[in-house]
Amino acid sequence: MVPFGGWDMPVEYSGITAEHMAVRTAAGLFDVSHMGEMEIAGKGALEAVQHITSNDASKLQVGQIQYSGLTTPEGTFVDDLLVYRFGPSHYLLVINAGNIDKDVPWITARAKEVSPDVGIVNSSDRYALIAIQGPKAQDILQTLTAIDLPAIKYYWFAHGEIAGVRGTVSRTGYTGEDGFEVMIPPAMATRVWDALLAAGKPHGLIPAGLGARDTLRLEAAMRLHGNDIDEHSTVMEADLGWIVGWNKTEFLGRDVLHAQKANGTKKTMVGIEMIDRAIARHGHPVFHNGNPVGVVTSGTQTPFLKKAIGLAYVPPALKAPGTELEIDIRGRKAKAVVVPLPFYKRPKK
Repeated sequence: MVPFGGWDMPVEYSGITAEHMAVRTAAGLFDVSHMGEMEIAGKGALEAVQHITSNDASKLQVGQIQYSGLTTPEGTFVDDLLVYRFGPSHYLLVINAGNIDKDVPWITARAKEVSPDVGIVNSSDRYALIAIQGPKAQDILQTLTAIDLPAIKYYWFAHGEIAGVRGTVSRTGYTGEDGFEVMIPPAMATRVWDALLAAGKPHGLIPAGLGARDTLRLEAAMRLHGNDIDEHSTVMEADLGWIVGWNKTEFLGRDVLHAQKANGTKKTMVGIEMIDRAIARHGHPVFHNGNPVGVVTSGTQTPFLKKAIGLAYVPPALKAPGTELEIDIRGRKAKAVVVPLPFYKRPKK
């Protein structure tokens, strides 16, 4: 157990490798109740969400979700988040646990700038969040709910009962696998967790902690706020241009991101794979032909791919797959090569 964003969180239950492999081959269960939730509703709700986030929330239908950036005027990240459209004028934002104290006043102040009458509530204490991830996740969860899970498309959600508890089920996750995230009242979380563990045991489901969550998301090249994205990297530099609503007339950071789209950036995020026997880690310097060119933001030895991989910022001229780099690991230069992202893509059914 470790402190994490004001919570006590499990790094591992039975071992990071075992948990990682369970998610890739069967299913894993994650307690992600530490995530924060904010609700924006009422008059001007859409305008408020549009102003503070990079993606185009006007495209969301009720029951749909999008991944987005909570952007600064400089086009960098205050946070990354999920935006749920609960109703015609009701949005739920899922934010990172370690950023709740920062995000809540930021969102409130800037949303009120464009929509003075909008209602904004920090509802983090209203929701517990449990993620069931992996190829067997749907079959396991379906035994505990009457919700038609196959009918829920990727990044959509539905309301209903799970193990007799009223909640919300979304087809989302942070592992690169198919799976679901279940929102329920905190008082009912243990009941739902235990029911999922019992239903999943015959299928190979096991509980998984922060360690496996990190190795899984890195294989899928999902960015981690505080490592890969922060107030010093823009959405375009993070190679996340697909979460920008390019047709939006206004949002925080719009002008900077449009200029970077037109003129390019000074750095860009790439995937790297180690050639030498070494593991690149967050903060390790990146070299090309002996010259310092960037920094590693995330790195690990992956249990499933059995490779040492990482994400790094380098000049755009070095982003082509096959480009050779060197990583300075405690004074020793280890060879690496740029590879396409994501490192892992789940097999199509």
